[in-house]
Amino acid sequence: MKVVLLAGGMGTRLSEATHRIPKPMVEIGGYPILWHIMKGYAHFGYNEFVILLGYKGFLIKKFFADYFLYRSDVTIDLDANKIETHASYAEPWKVTLLDTGQNTMTGGRIKRAEKHLADAPFMLTYGDGVANVNYDELMRFHQNHGKAITMTSIQPEGRFGLVMADEKNQVTAFREKPKGDTNWINGGFFVCEPSVLSYIPEDDATCVFEQQPLCQLANDGEMFTYRHNGFWQCMDTIRDHKRLTGLWDTQKADWKVW
Repeated sequence: MKVVLLAGGMGTRLSEATHRIPKPMVEIGGYPILWHIMKGYAHFGYNEFVILLGYKGFLIKKFFADYFLYRSDVTIDLDANKIETHASYAEPWKVTLLDTGQNTMTGGRIKRAEKHLADAPFMLTYGDGVANVNYDELMRFHQNHGKAITMTSIQPEGRFGLVMADEKNQVTAFREKPKGDTNWINGGFFVCEPSVLSYIPEDDATCVFEQQPLCQLANDGEMFTYRHNGFWQCMDTIRDHKRLTGLWDTQKADWKVW
């Protein structure tokens, strides 16, 4: 089964980094967040990827084109223009890289990958978030309900701690950053049947997958959600990036399942 990765956004709230590279190429521990996402899927045996490019997509192409060299020990003979490889640590991945337009929205990007999906079920997620989703369990959940799409939902961690007070307004305790407020949100990590693509208009660069297509799938009774209670973190801001980097550097990166 192929894994489709949305990797075309500009990441304007990460502009300190993304003015020169696309958001999925922002590094955590020396590797792009895109690599971390792919390593998670590969741990469960999903090694075939379709990456949907947009903003500065050529840099993602270059990363994978140079990946073998990047991950190998080599001797380079400049005079003879030869490279001798001593050891390689490359991944057993097959990666298709598609230019889907600089300003194309998520639905339009997915639709433009249709001919590369061979009319088969596929996984789908965003190129800017990591989690420790068990993809085997996610797939079993999807297959058991038999509908067109499964969306992983999560409860985001609260941003601020809570002040607990009694009826006289005397502070009795603090609660540090409680998880969510019972609400569940779209965490990405979809499993899609081929029929999902029929909900996206043909060659419409303005189509946002999370709007009309997902709403129509829900209205038609074709969507289930897999509730993930484990680690999940997107990388929307510099603050998010610092948190993920800190977790990696202190060996507390719960998304590292490989």
